Amino acid sequence: MTGSVRGDLERDMECLDLLECVHGLNERDRAVFQALHGANEELTVDDVADRLDCERSTAYRSISRLVEAGVVAQRQVNYDQGGYYYVYRPRAPEEAAREMRRLLNSWYATVCQLVQEFEDRYGRETAEREDRPIRPGSKRRPGS
Repeated sequence: MTGSVRGDLERDMECLDLLECVHGLNERDRAVFQALHGANEELTVDDVADRLDCERSTAYRSISRLVEAGVVAQRQVNYDQGGYYYVYRPRAPEEAAREMRRLLNSWYATVCQLVQEFEDRYGRETAEREDRPIRPGSKRRPGS
């Protein structure tokens, strides 16, 4: 991800870049998402680790971030003799997209408020400086 919104808007983005941009996910998280998306069934953490040839703990951390971001669903499977394990699948694209829109709308509203505060604060200071009379013989310094 680039260091600015302008930089993000100017670069060529792909749909999976949204996972990074909106949810702060990394390359491994994207790979886990793609593994889950490409599977014909729900996968366990061990299944994902095997498919990506990574440590179980690494797969688990990425899956946890994806679940928290709302792009992957977790389901508990109970053993007959007691105990359970979890399986994972991508959430319906419509659900994930709705959540991304909600986050972006919230972010947009917050940024608009900050822009307004910027304008109010610095616009008022500029107007106050311009309204002050300049006395003959006094030199006005920048920022005074």
